[in-house]
Amino acid sequence: MKTIDLLSLQRAANEARGLAIDAISGAKSGHMGLPLGAAEIGAALFGACLNFSPSDSHWINRDRFVLSAGHGSMFLYAWLHLANAGLTLDDVKAFRKRGSVTPGHPEFGCPCVEATTGPLGQGIGNLVGMALAAKKAAAVFNTSAHKIFDQRIVGLCGDGCLQEGISYEAAAFAGRFALDNLILFYDSNDITLDAPCSKTQAEDVQLRFKAAGWDVCQLDDGHDIEALVKAYENAKAATNGRPKLIVCKTLIGKGVPEVEGTTKAHGEGGGKFADSARKAMGLPEEKFYVSPETRAYFDKVTAEREAAYAAWRETYAAWRQANPQLAGTLDRGIAGDHGSAEDNMAAIPPYGANNNATRVSGEIALNVLAEKDPLLLAGSADLFSSVKTYIKNGGDYDVATPEGRNIFYGIREHAMVAISNGIAYFGIFKPMASTFLTFVGYALGSVRVSALAKLPVFFVLTHDSVAVGEDGPTHQPVELVSTLRCIPNLDVFRPGDSEETAAAYAYAASRKDGPVALCLSRQNLPALEMLPVETRRAGTLMGAYVAVKETAPLERIIIASGSELQYAVAAAADLGAGTRVVSMPSMQLFDRQPADYKESVLPSACRNRVAIEAGITAMWWKYVGLDGKVLGTDSFGFSAPGAVVLDAFGMNKEALAAACR
Repeated sequence: MKTIDLLSLQRAANEARGLAIDAISGAKSGHMGLPLGAAEIGAALFGACLNFSPSDSHWINRDRFVLSAGHGSMFLYAWLHLANAGLTLDDVKAFRKRGSVTPGHPEFGCPCVEATTGPLGQGIGNLVGMALAAKKAAAVFNTSAHKIFDQRIVGLCGDGCLQEGISYEAAAFAGRFALDNLILFYDSNDITLDAPCSKTQAEDVQLRFKAAGWDVCQLDDGHDIEALVKAYENAKAATNGRPKLIVCKTLIGKGVPEVEGTTKAHGEGGGKFADSARKAMGLPEEKFYVSPETRAYFDKVTAEREAAYAAWRETYAAWRQANPQLAGTLDRGIAGDHGSAEDNMAAIPPYGANNNATRVSGEIALNVLAEKDPLLLAGSADLFSSVKTYIKNGGDYDVATPEGRNIFYGIREHAMVAISNGIAYFGIFKPMASTFLTFVGYALGSVRVSALAKLPVFFVLTHDSVAVGEDGPTHQPVELVSTLRCIPNLDVFRPGDSEETAAAYAYAASRKDGPVALCLSRQNLPALEMLPVETRRAGTLMGAYVAVKETAPLERIIIASGSELQYAVAAAADLGAGTRVVSMPSMQLFDRQPADYKESVLPSACRNRVAIEAGITAMWWKYVGLDGKVLGTDSFGFSAPGAVVLDAFGMNKEALAAACR
């Protein structure tokens, strides 16, 4: 085992405990248990094991560390500060204060925070995605002469993370795909917020992970720094196709005798004992104290890390010179440059006359974009053949073919999105995840984090309405388009024909500052051939546009999205020359347009408005006003052929025309 300065690391562990106690006591809010109980894990990782560059937090070959148990955020903040990794002492003192880079749970975008965590188990999915992306980056960019990707993906989870079902979905995926670059430390203190773990679980977690194809070792004393470092080194060296779980038996709240080992350690309950605890640990009265010895130790470690980084830079420079085309591809990936929406759209040829379901039109668009961008990845939860998201010349991601671009997630919707988020956190690749719209309900926790963390992921969600038909109400997602529209920073599209679908895909592939959801039809839809291709595509990028312009004084406006657009166009022909039809494939994009554009599409003087969508009606009232009407489906569907279900809910030309009259 490498030689370690045990005295310095133990001193640092106690001082990290002091920082956590002081920050949480100062905020009168926070979780003290994990930062105190796992302090030695932090000392081992940040003081001896992890390979990163304090001067370049975006170094592409850095080891990634994710605190899955995000409620213990002061663990991360304390160690980032001690390790010279971008957090000042003032940042630590500002814990949980408005505008600080040390919020209550770690947030992506704060210095050296690799993932937004807090919802338990999410971080494990993110780690798996990062490990997959690291394997893929090595396969795509490393050469026999130069290895520029050779990193470990490291995480810390708690009992709560492993009780969440997403953790096992993700763990099973990691085992199947041999992600042996993944090392997960498990802070096993046998305490959850309400009660000891024995109150709610009895399974053998180690056997569960072994069954999933992981190597597992247990440290009976999770406060033994030497044992922790040795376990990490063994895990790092074992490139045997098995992810690694290191179980660390720890004492939650260690250092505050009044709460340690109890549920009281989960909150800030130990704060009232802060002074006595700090004294017992040998810390001075000075709050937020870091000794000169600890500063000197981490300055030395920082110098060693920077020397390793400098050596890598030399290899990287030689690689770039020898591989200019690969270097250009990598540069685009690092910059998140997957083409502008306009350039992507121009690459997709017009569809011409067709009667495609939008999922079929989407398949064509995806494959054009994938040919253009080698960093675009496709994934599906066992539904590639139905959702039409397979990259035909991309190959399958697998143990022997990590360069493959189609990722088979199995029936694991929640983990699929969390893993996709992890790929996005890693950078370089553009991940897409797909399933039936009705099953996005299983993944909403991960979708929400995608939007919160501004991740450039996109989701393809098909079979988007009661038109699914015979599968019945379990598969008819009447509420889920609107559910997705309620999530801030998630751009949702429901295109009405092939050209609108092309524009939606082009935008989804290009977006850098958040996720996109494409809600596509199972059933065939007629192309709006009376409109120029450019009108449909450009209008989609504006969120809404005039699809049928009135040829007489404006009497009424019909607003529609997706598969109901055809009924609006047909009804307008019956209603007369004073009828305007507005296609609104994306409420979010339309709402962001300038006021004059929105007025040109939906003139405020015309209050006679009807909206139609085969889903719940609530989201449409903001566009029709109290004088308007909305045709939708404010109840669950039923099992029958799709056309029968649509007619029953008034999703047809006749019912729409009657409503307009």
